Parts: sequence; C-alpha cells; structure tokens
Amino acid sequence: MALLSQQLQRFLLTGLTQVSGIRPVGRTGIAINSSKSRSRCCSAIAIDAPSSLTGVSGIRWGYTSLQGLREEMEDDVVLRSDGLDGFSFAAVFDGHGGFSSVELLRDELFKECVKSLQGGLLLREKEINTIRDALQEAFANADAKLLNRLEMTPEDESGSTVTVLLLADDLLFISHVGDSSAVLSRSGKAEVLTDPHRPYGSSKISLNEIRRIREAGGWVVNGRICGDISVSRAFGDIRYKTKKNEMLKKGVEEGRWSEKFVSRVRFNNDLVIASPEVYSITLSSDAEFVVLASDGLWDYMNSSEAIDLVRNQLRQHGDVQLATEALAQAALDRRSQDNVSIVIADLGRTDWQKLPLQKQNVFYDMIQALATIGIVSAGIWMSSQLTS
Repeated sequence: MALLSQQLQRFLLTGLTQVSGIRPVGRTGIAINSSKSRSRCCSAIAIDAPSSLTGVSGIRWGYTSLQGLREEMEDDVVLRSDGLDGFSFAAVFDGHGGFSSVELLRDELFKECVKSLQGGLLLREKEINTIRDALQEAFANADAKLLNRLEMTPEDESGSTVTVLLLADDLLFISHVGDSSAVLSRSGKAEVLTDPHRPYGSSKISLNEIRRIREAGGWVVNGRICGDISVSRAFGDIRYKTKKNEMLKKGVEEGRWSEKFVSRVRFNNDLVIASPEVYSITLSSDAEFVVLASDGLWDYMNSSEAIDLVRNQLRQHGDVQLATEALAQAALDRRSQDNVSIVIADLGRTDWQKLPLQKQNVFYDMIQALATIGIVSAGIWMSSQLTS
C-alpha cells in the first residue's frame, strides 16, 4: 500500500503542470479536458462553479484521472458549463485498444449533444422522451464520425465507453454507454443510477445484452463477445460494427475459429452498439453529491463504500477536490489494475461542517479483527502440520 501511495503522489505532483487541455470559454463557462500527454497520469484539479453561473450556482466539482498501474492511459474526463442553457456537462471516457477514440470523442460528443439538445432548450422543457431521442441522436452521430475516422486507419481498433451527466438545479439527466457508473448520495445512502453494459451476469441489463448480441448473430464466451471484448456498448470498436466479416477472416487466420464454424455465422446487426440508456433523476433536498467514475474504481469498491468515504472526507474539510483524490487513492490502495477516472459533483445543499464525523462501528471492527486473527492462526497451524 505504501508503494501505491507513492505512485499516486508522483502522479499528482505532475498533475497541475500537465493540464494543457484547460481552455477558457469566457466569463460564463468552464471547459476542462485532461492532459493531452498520455504517457503518465492525467491531472487532478478542482473546478468550483462560480456563483454567477446561471443554473449551476452552488455546485462544486472535483475531478481526477489517473493512469494507475496500467501501461497506457486511455481514460479522460471532460467538464463543460457552456452551451447548454445553464446545465453542466460532465463525462467520463474509458477507452480500450488505444486512446484515439477518446481523443476524438472528448470534443465531438459535447458538440453533438449541444446540437441535438438545441443548446439546452430541450433539457429545460424536461420532456424525457424528447431528451432521450436527442441524446441517442447525438451519440449515434458521434459514433458515426468516429467510425469514419477508424475506417481511414485500418490498424486502429480502439473504442471507448462514455457516461455523461447533465446537471442543473434539481435536475439530473444521464446518458450512459458501457461500464462506468454514476452513484448518488441521498442522506448518506448510495443510490446507483446506472447499470453496466456487460455480456455476463444475471441482471436484467446483462441478460438483455446477451440476447441482443445473439440475435445480431454473435456469441458470448466466458463473458466476452466472440471471446474477445467484455463490454457490450461502446463507441468505436469497428470490428464489431462495420468490419465484422473482416474480424471473422482474421480469426480464422489466427486459428481462433475454423472455416467451418465461420461459414455458419450470419451477422444481421452490430454486436457492440453506442446507443445510450438515458435516465432522469429528480434531486430533492436529501441529494448530497454524485460520484461518476470509470470501472477502475467500481471494480474494486462498491457504491456504499465510495459514498461513505467521500461523505467522511467532506465532513472533515468540505473540499470536494480533496475528497475526489482520496477516493482515487483508495482505489489504488485496493490495487486497482485499471486507469481510475472520477468526477464528483457536490450539489451544495449540505453544510458539511455541521455534520458529525461518522462513528466507527467498534463491535463490527472487533469482529472483523478477530476473524482475521482466526484465519491467520488457522493458516499457521495448517502450515505447521504440513511441515511436521
């Protein structure tokens, strides 16, 4: 754990000097992209929305994107407060197979959302079906642009998941593709707002994804589409969209499938899709903050643990950026093997100084300690028996 802490400190020490992607957009907005230098971690920077910003008054932002133990940095974070009639736009991009898909999407997806949502007008009208249609159109247009780019670079088979928050006042809309996740804290209780799009598991979402893939002519092996990719909705991933037959041919050449097997395959739709699930959440007075993060966090920490950690951090100092960094630190301390990207929106409704720190459950901690001692003792006894 000490080694991981030193790694995180080394990442963060270089963070502020690597924020070449921060772009001023005038006195009424913020536009933040993480660093364009991908060989190390991205930045850790606080974004406090000024009180003069229409529709986002009181919301404070924390953000960090860390390379962690991965050899490549394929995540990115975008925060924007311009162009959507007072709604803030926050997105976590989790790339795979390279960074090029994320590099295009971090600009193009926001532009497409602004256009399809008519500059935020549709968000203000609160018609969820209209908003859903607009966001599906925006995501489809961004994916089409990305696929056109990938067609021109045959060696590039990259892709990316994306989860977008659109936030203002008491309104939150989420447009979600892939396996990042958003969690809301309501009076300290974790409310998971999204479901991962993965071709395994027994959840309704997972079973629907598996059925969709099979109906499209694909198959799932060990929780992976065609035995390869473990996420079922993403941008890019051209080999599962417009180059499926080329994928089959390459699989035969590599000895993954026989020609007889491939001859029976009949594709009739894309295996991986970029169609988002869109959610609308009402933020009542008990809503405290929202955590949006890539699976580099959620694969190593459950939603309740994350909410408890952030809440205790805010009780201690009220600084949402420090809380964001502490959450990333916790993921690395748990030996997360992935990039870790996190955005936290403190909704500004809670006076953290007046909330007492959460007391530890001494009885629970004692039971856990005794159980650990018991396991260790049993291990020592078994070892002694084997060597005697």
